[in-house]
Amino acid sequence: MSKRNQQVRDISGVVLLDKASGSSSNYVLQQVKRLFGANKAGHTGSLDPLATGVLPICFGEATKYSQYLLNADKGYYTTATLGDVRTTGDSEGEHVEQFDVPVLSDALLLPVLDKFTGPIDQVPSMYSALKHQGKPLYEYARKGITIDRPSRPITIYKLALDAYRETELDLTVECSKGTYIRSLVEDIGKELACGGHVSMLRRYKAGHFMLCNTVTMEEIESLADMAEEGAINLELDQLLLP
Repeated sequence: MSKRNQQVRDISGVVLLDKASGSSSNYVLQQVKRLFGANKAGHTGSLDPLATGVLPICFGEATKYSQYLLNADKGYYTTATLGDVRTTGDSEGEHVEQFDVPVLSDALLLPVLDKFTGPIDQVPSMYSALKHQGKPLYEYARKGITIDRPSRPITIYKLALDAYRETELDLTVECSKGTYIRSLVEDIGKELACGGHVSMLRRYKAGHFMLCNTVTMEEIESLADMAEEGAINLELDQLLLP
C-alpha cells in the first residue's frame, strides 16, 4: 500500500511528464500534484485524452513560467486515418461518414502537404477548449450546437510525410501555438476529398522540452511508493527541473 499522505508543501520546479493515453491533462495534473504533495501546480497546455507525450507540470514559482510554454512552438507525431470522418476529429468521436480513399502516392500526397506548410489560416475545432461566451466550444458541440468560428493565423514549420499505408498517413508536425492537429488532419482529408481523423497523437516537443527527458506516471508512482510515511521523498524531488 502506498504511503502518500505527506503534508502539502511549497515546492517549485517543473516535472516533464510523458502523459499516457486515456486521461485528461487536468486529471494527471491532480495526480502528480498529490504524489509530490505540492501546494500549487499547473500544466502548460492541454493534451487531449487520446494524446500522449510531453506535458510539463509546473509547481510553485514555476507556474509563473507556464505562459511561456503556452506560447511556445510544439512538435507532434500523428497518424491520420483517411476516409473515416468523426464528430470530434479523432478516434474517440462518433462515426459520421465514410468515403473512398484515393490510391496514395508521393505524387498525390506531397503537393497536398505543401499547401499546409508555412503560414496558414486554420478554423479551430468545435471540440477545442476555446471559449465562447465564457464556455469552452466542446460544451456547445456536445449539445449539437455549432458556433461560427473565425479562422486564426498559425504557422506549420514542418509537415513531413513519414509513411503511408492504404488509408493512413504518419506525419511529423512542428507548429506554432494555437495549432489544432485534429483540424489540420481534417483539412488534409478534405483536400484529398475523402475526409479523415486523428487516430494517434504524440507530442514530442513543447518549447525546448523534449520527450527523451520525460518520466511516466508509473515511474513517479513507483518513487512515491518508496517514501516513508510523512517524509520528504528526495528521490521524487530529484525529478524536479529548476
